[in-house]
This record gives sequence, C-alpha cells and structure tokens, in this order.
Amino acid sequence: MQNHLESNVIRRVMVGSDRSETADQAVHWVAGFADRYDAELFVVQVVVPQYPSATEFGEAEQTRAAADNNELAHFARQVAGDRGHARVVIDADPALAIVRAAEQEAVDVLVVGNFGMAGRKEFLLGNIPNRISHSAHCTVIIVNTAHSTGEHASDSVRAHLSNDTSPFEPPLVARATHIAAVMAKHGLTELFGQSNEPDMSIRHQRAKRLRAALEELGPIFSKLGQVLSTRPDLLPVEYIEELALLQSRVPPMTESEVVRVSEQELGVPWEDVFKSIDPKPLAAGTIAQVHRATLESGDRVVVKVQRPTARADIEQDLALLEVFAEKVGKRPALNQVIDMEAVFKHLSTSLHRELDFRQEADNIGRMQAVLADYDRLAVPRVHRDLSTSRLLVMEEIQGIPIKQAPAGPERIQAARQLLESYYKQIIVDGFFHADPHPGNLMWWKDCIYFLDFGMVGAVGADLREHLLLMLMALWQEDAGFLTDVTLMMTSAVNSSDLDVARFQSEIGEVMAKYRTASLAEMQIGPLLQEMSAVSLRHGVPLPASLTLAIKALAQVQLATAELDPALDPYDVAGKYLIRLMVKRMGTALNPKTFLYQSQKLKVRVLRVVEAVENLVGVRPGGPKLVVNFRANSLEDIVRHTGRRLTLGLIAAASVLTSGLTATSTVVAEWVPITFGVVAGLLTLGLVIDLLRGR
Repeated sequence: MQNHLESNVIRRVMVGSDRSETADQAVHWVAGFADRYDAELFVVQVVVPQYPSATEFGEAEQTRAAADNNELAHFARQVAGDRGHARVVIDADPALAIVRAAEQEAVDVLVVGNFGMAGRKEFLLGNIPNRISHSAHCTVIIVNTAHSTGEHASDSVRAHLSNDTSPFEPPLVARATHIAAVMAKHGLTELFGQSNEPDMSIRHQRAKRLRAALEELGPIFSKLGQVLSTRPDLLPVEYIEELALLQSRVPPMTESEVVRVSEQELGVPWEDVFKSIDPKPLAAGTIAQVHRATLESGDRVVVKVQRPTARADIEQDLALLEVFAEKVGKRPALNQVIDMEAVFKHLSTSLHRELDFRQEADNIGRMQAVLADYDRLAVPRVHRDLSTSRLLVMEEIQGIPIKQAPAGPERIQAARQLLESYYKQIIVDGFFHADPHPGNLMWWKDCIYFLDFGMVGAVGADLREHLLLMLMALWQEDAGFLTDVTLMMTSAVNSSDLDVARFQSEIGEVMAKYRTASLAEMQIGPLLQEMSAVSLRHGVPLPASLTLAIKALAQVQLATAELDPALDPYDVAGKYLIRLMVKRMGTALNPKTFLYQSQKLKVRVLRVVEAVENLVGVRPGGPKLVVNFRANSLEDIVRHTGRRLTLGLIAAASVLTSGLTATSTVVAEWVPITFGVVAGLLTLGLVIDLLRGR
C-alpha cells in the first residue's frame, strides 16, 4: 500500500469522524499522514437527521450542524494547521455521504476508522468502512482504532483455547477448578461417594442442587442439562423434571461479533447481501443468536449466527467432561444415579451436531418432504446459497403463536394434521421434530410452521413396527398385547427377574386411567410417558430414540389441544392406522412386490426345509434326530392342519381383495361381490372342517 501511494501524487486527504475518542485517534493519525505528503486535510462529519428538514426540529438540527461545522474546522486547524478543513453533512446514510463528500472535494485518499460511528441505531460496526471501500473511487485506508487491550486480547485468548489439545493446560485447569468449586458449593460431591441409594426425597433435593450448579457454571452446562432432560433412560425422573426447568442465561453477541462471523462465512461485506439487519436479536442462545434481516432482493429473512467462541467453549468443557467420565464415571454410587459414559457420548454427539448449521438446513429439507401431504403444515425456506456451517439464512415466518390462530375450519384442520403428522413422522418416516413446544410452532398463511430444527429424532425400522403395534394395542385397549410389545421393544421378553404379571397390571392401570379421562385429557403422549416411567421402575427402560419420540408426541398433543380442545387423539390415531395398514396391504398386492416377497418366502422355506433335513438325518453327513412318536395319526394331523391353513389364508386374501376393490372407481361392481362370496364360502368350509375334526 505504501509503495502504491508513494508512486502517486497525494494532494488531498479526507478522514471521516463523529468526534468520538476513537475517531479523533484516526484524525490525528491522518494528520501525520497528510503532513508527510504535504497534502490538504479534510475532516468530514455526518449527522444523521432525526426530523424532516422542513419542520421546526429539522431546522434546529441544521442550525446545530452549522455550529458543529465551526467547531470541527477549529479542530482540523489544530491538528493540520492552515491545511486543515472541515465539513459537516446532514444525511441519513453516513457511508454514502462520506463518499459523495470525497468526490466533491476530489480527494486522493479517504481514511475511515474501523470502530463505527456513534449515534446510529442500526448495524454499522464494520458497515460504514466496508461500504465506503466498495463505493469510493479513490484510495481508501481503514485505520484500526480499537483498544489494544480489549478486543485483540480476547481474540488471542480464544485462539489459545481453540488450539489447546491438552486437558491439563492452565485454562482448562482453571476451568476444572472452578467446576469443582461450584459442585462442592452446591453439595454435589456426595454423588461420587460410596453411600447407599438415596430415597426419592433426597434424590429430589440433589436434583435441585444439580440444576442450580449447572446454571451457575454457565451456558454450556445449562445446555448439558437441557439435553439430558430429554433422556429419562439415563437419569432418574426427579433429575429429568428439574433439568427441564433450566434456562440458558447468555448475554447477546455484540454487533461487531455478528458482523465479523457473517462476513467470514459470506466471504463478502454483509451489506453486499443484506439490505438491513435488525440489531435487536430475536433470540440469544448458548450456540447461536438469531436476527431479523432483509436481503438486497427485498426478501425478509432470519439469520442464525454462531457465536465466535461457541466451538472452542464447547470443546473445552467436553474435554473436561470426558476426563471426568473416565475418572469417576465407573464409581458404583455415581452409576446408581447417572450413566456418565452414556451421558458424555450423547452430549458430545448432540452438541457437535448443533454446531454445524448445514445439518439443520438438511433437517428442514427432509421435513419439507415428510410434510408434503399436509396442506396446513409447512417449514421455512432455506437460502442454501447463503448458508454455511456457522450461518443459516431462512425465510422469516411473519406469523403469530398458534394459540392465537383465528377460529375457523383452517385451525381445526391444522390441529388434526399436526397430530397425524407426528404419527407419520415417528411411525412411517422415522424422522421427527423433537422439540415442538409452542414457541417453535407459528401460525402464518393459514398454516402451522415448524421452527428450530436443531433437535430432531430418528426411529429405526424395527422400533417403528413395534410402536405401530403399541398404538394399535392402545387403540383396542389390549393391556396384555401392549405388555408383550413393550417387552419386545426392550428385549426383555425372557427376562427372569421381571415380574410380568405386576408389569402388565401397572400398564393396564395407566391405560385405563387415560381411556376413562375426559376428551380434553385423553392424550396418547402423556400416556406413553407414564408407560415409559413404569418400564423404568421395572428395570426395562424403553429405547432412547423412543423416549425422545414420546416426549415430542406429548408436547405436540398439548399444542393440538390448544388449537382444538375437542380433538380425540385416539380417533386420529385409529383412522390413520387404518389408512396406513390398507396402504401397506395395497402395496403388498402390487404384482412386482408380490412376486418379490413370494421369492423371498420361497428361499426362506427352502432354507428351513434344508435345516430340518439336516437335523433329522435325511442329508448325509448331518446330525441325526431320532424321535419316537406314539401318535399313529401324525400324517393326518399335518394334512388337516395344512388344509385348514390354506383355506384360512385364501379366505383372508379374498376378504381383503373385496374391501380394496369395493373402494376403487375403476373396478366393475361384480368384482368385489365375487370376492366377497368366495370369502364367505371358504370361511364356511373352514368352519365345517373344524367342526368335523372335533
């Protein structure tokens, strides 16, 4: 830069000032610069008008500006002698005003400070210097006027922490000492002793103290508690209830931090992309902060910006937790309360996922496909070209809380679709929004919009099948079958330590409690939550993914109750299950699917036959099974059983085909009637055969 400047004639230099301390620093630096080249120095100050110029207050502003001009001229002569000049301009856009002033004075070099200008109520830190550098036609120099002991010192500390790989470096040791002190202060060190399992009241007191300690330890530990509040399989219910009350109290990011992260991710000055950004955050969390903004295209968006130190802070505390889990996590007394190894693994995975905003963007896209069949449900549109791992730009949902949705058929339809969509998300797609509290559901354009996809859940195929059976058992009030399905889910069908009769009795009591409740209290989500608690008491906790799904279902049912108190969740579940089963049967009757499944069945039958042949010694070289049968009619029994099984299967297929063709508009009327008659005859034949065989 210096060689370039020296190769050109510099006759006029201009510097922007708002008469703040930092701006005066820039003026003194520029005065020395201008003196070196024996150049004229122009000091320009921009006053942002607060009132229209034609009003009385506007005229007063112009009078004050004239007085300011005299004062500024005196200051310019003080620092630059006779070569010092001043100019005060009234303009709503300081950046463009400075550029125009530079053009009018034909300056060769324009200098601005990087600490912004006082008196503005918009995003300007980083804005004015960048806009000037992009708009001016002369050389622009941006002078660093920040205090050396402030921002830069904190940056060096953050750099040190982010590059720290040893858990025993001084910053981590200090942090560990602080954590230990807070734990001791709240009396939590007793968790790590060898005391016997405390009773419920003592555990409740400890849970309260744990919540207080996590809040005192700061945002990362509050986030830890919030994440763990979704895992009743890892913590006792007393701890889950307390941790759910945790609030992350974090100060908002400064404007300069928001601008710096945005420009690092965009690769260009933020004003090249955004027309404006609201300086007041919509939300400030542990990991990120959200602001309203307007794109240059005029589209209204929300911008989620990651805190500059979020990753370093999280990695530091995770390193400490990992050491803690290794050192004390295996102590018996602690394991009675917390599975530290599982806690650390779950927390680490969850936080690292939330640090990458691209995953949240992918979640939004996936949910959009899941909700495609519902015209009253939607998700925000993501601006993929502007989004990165630390910056997420989405359509602004300009709506209202769902409980304020206007009465009408749209609201009733949306309530039913919202509840049904969760059955679909969990049972069919295995992918669901895991935090559907009222703050994350907005009413806009007669639709419910899902917000905040930082927390989603996944349910495997086998577990989805079990959950489908569980909902069917609930729908039919079959406590015995519900118990069997629950035990299959937990892989505890053959557990010798489980009192199955007592377990079934408690499950039945929970089911009866909710089935006899009033319509407004008839909630499947809370019912499943109580079932999960029963399972925990009997030592057979439900899978973690299912407990998260149950919590989400409970939350969404509270939301639907606000939208439509008369909605019967069992009716919604039952009708959806019927449609789902019919759809699956229809898929099974598809010729291609039927052929594929029949070939799979053929292969499996052949393998069973081969295994039996090997077992009974028909195949040479295999083990031989010798069985002495006393019954002389075994062959007759097998033949009769096979005939009855065949009759039953064909009759069932005929009934199904009759029902499916009866709802079709392209099939002749005689087709379902014929299948119905065939099904009746086969069923009658089966009944006669059974009676004759008695």
